[in-house]
Amino acid sequence: MSEKRVSSGFANALTSRRGAWVSILLAVLAVVGVFGALSGAEAPSGNDAAPPASESAAVTALLSEFNDSAKQTVLLVASRDDGSALTAADLDAMRELAPRLDAETGFAASPPFASEDGLAAVMQTSMTQGADNGATAEVVFALRDIVAEHPIDGVTVQITGGPAFGADITSAFAGADFTLLIVTIGIVALLLILTYRSPLLWIVPLVVVALADRMAGLVTAVVGTGLELQFDSGIVSVLVFGAGTNYALLLISRYREELLRNEDHRAALAQAWCKTAPAILASNVTVVLSLATLVFAVIPGTRGLGISSAVGLLIALAFGLLVLPPVLAVCGRGIFWPFVPKPGQHRVQGRAWRAIATRVVARPVVSIVAAGALLVIMASGLIGASVGLNQTDKFRVAAESAAGLEVLGEHFPAGEAQPMIIVANTGEVPAVVAAAEGIDGVIRVTPVSESRDASLTRILVTGEPAPSTPESLALVEQLRAAVHDIDGADALVGGVVATDVDARAGNTRDLLVIAPLVLLVSFIVLLVLLRSLVAPVLLMLVNLLSAVAAIGGGAWLSRVLFDQPALDLQVPLLSFLFLVALGIDYTIFLVHRARAEAQAFGTKRGMVEAVAGTGGVITSAGIVLAAVFAALGVLPLVTLGQIGLIVGLGVIVDTFVVRTIMVPAIFSLVGDRIWWPGRIPGGSRAPGAAPSDGRAAGGGESEHVEHSEAALT
Repeated sequence: MSEKRVSSGFANALTSRRGAWVSILLAVLAVVGVFGALSGAEAPSGNDAAPPASESAAVTALLSEFNDSAKQTVLLVASRDDGSALTAADLDAMRELAPRLDAETGFAASPPFASEDGLAAVMQTSMTQGADNGATAEVVFALRDIVAEHPIDGVTVQITGGPAFGADITSAFAGADFTLLIVTIGIVALLLILTYRSPLLWIVPLVVVALADRMAGLVTAVVGTGLELQFDSGIVSVLVFGAGTNYALLLISRYREELLRNEDHRAALAQAWCKTAPAILASNVTVVLSLATLVFAVIPGTRGLGISSAVGLLIALAFGLLVLPPVLAVCGRGIFWPFVPKPGQHRVQGRAWRAIATRVVARPVVSIVAAGALLVIMASGLIGASVGLNQTDKFRVAAESAAGLEVLGEHFPAGEAQPMIIVANTGEVPAVVAAAEGIDGVIRVTPVSESRDASLTRILVTGEPAPSTPESLALVEQLRAAVHDIDGADALVGGVVATDVDARAGNTRDLLVIAPLVLLVSFIVLLVLLRSLVAPVLLMLVNLLSAVAAIGGGAWLSRVLFDQPALDLQVPLLSFLFLVALGIDYTIFLVHRARAEAQAFGTKRGMVEAVAGTGGVITSAGIVLAAVFAALGVLPLVTLGQIGLIVGLGVIVDTFVVRTIMVPAIFSLVGDRIWWPGRIPGGSRAPGAAPSDGRAAGGGESEHVEHSEAALT
């Protein structure tokens, strides 16, 4: 039995009168079963910045051997609101806070130390790390409540330090996922209403995609917990909503076309399923396999995001191909009210898109040069771009911990808030201390505690440079080089700044390893789908240029419009992944249709017909996906906002420049050779054979294009 007959039989069973209800019943049972079995499942917490095998991670693991491993430092930074020097009364008032802080933390707070300029003072206390981020945050908030309940007239006291940053992130994300969900649903609903111009039709795909998103959230939470993954559930939700909506748009658009030719809406839906399922499947496989390459990442959050997102998109595919069609079959033709498509209605398919495509294929060189120039200009935004944000720049919203760290850095050595940590064998501590003290930029070296068996000693090293600056990163490297050379010390350097060094190295390594794999996966999918070598090579080159252009344009907009000095560490890789994998979707939708149209019209005119047939749906899908990614901007971290900006911009570029201009122009310029070494759809071998519709090579088709363009002009 042929593949087409198998798929046709499955589609008929899925949309038939009895089969549709059976499919819906099975879907309901699956949804109820999963929701009931996995209710209450939550995505695992944790966001380790550095690779598990890094030196800073090794230091973190060794610290568990110390009795005070759960002890964390909190800083209270005070400054006068009018910018004047702190008075003796102000410092006395700070001392009066100490007993109250001690009662909350169980540790003794230090007396306040004034800066050399007298404009700020700092108190240091300790707290026990909670069982999770939420428990730690509760202690920080309790300390802030104490400060708020005992104000010092004219003085602002801010709590900062590592636990405070974690508390502010936890607080900022409180309710953020719900906000993201509501914004995403609102965006998708609005765009579906505008696309379908129906008060009914938009509800069906939105409900189906929302159910897919909820199931994906539960399943990925269980998978994440079982595999001990770290990932951002907000990004997974955005991917499921964006991809699921795109699948629905493609299927329903083709369904509407088939309704214009078929009296039986079930037969029309089955035909639409058969004609769109290969493109949807190829699109999903491309993204899923691209995400699967993230298993080779060394950054925990990147690796976890790849696995969880791949699971989520497979669920979106199942709902798009197995749940949405039977629901549409049950609803019938009337779901399109008030613009119900009926056989015999005269409908010009994509008139505006046909006009654009006709002009593009008539002047391919001009089109390629113009579109390419735009992409190169956008890519130039990478000039002067940098990667790596410090802690204060990572918050999109105001945070007390970030503000306190800024005050601390203005009046004290900036490294005071985030000292480096050395763990070394106790017998070699004097040599380690001496080596560290001999490095320029080191202010203070202090052994603070021993491990439970006294074999290891923890040493704090305070540096002069501000954390995350090039000077602080270089200081970590110098410190490591110095202590590593001490025989028998087995000294390792960790801490926040050292973690930043390792995170930068890990993200750079991931980009260099993962990016080529993503390109390879996309190329292989195109190779299998198109059965050609020339087309996949050219399409991948265009897609690569488009991705680089989007990252460059996004980096420039981040600097100029949002005053963000750099891209965060994970932004280049994740943006590149989403841009290539999602961007190739629209190329797949278009070229898959072009191959089918070429069977009747030949390569050039087939591309015009493909653009005319898919222009509206791909544009709608691109706008939906761009808007959904832009919704990441409601979340409080700059990282997610930057990913949303770059991917949203890239999807728009793919939709209006790559798919509309670049790809049709390339197909027109290369002609039938685009299918080499395979056959031109329709049976003739490329290159040079007569077109499949019987026209002479290079003759009738170009005349048709030229005559069409003349008529339009």
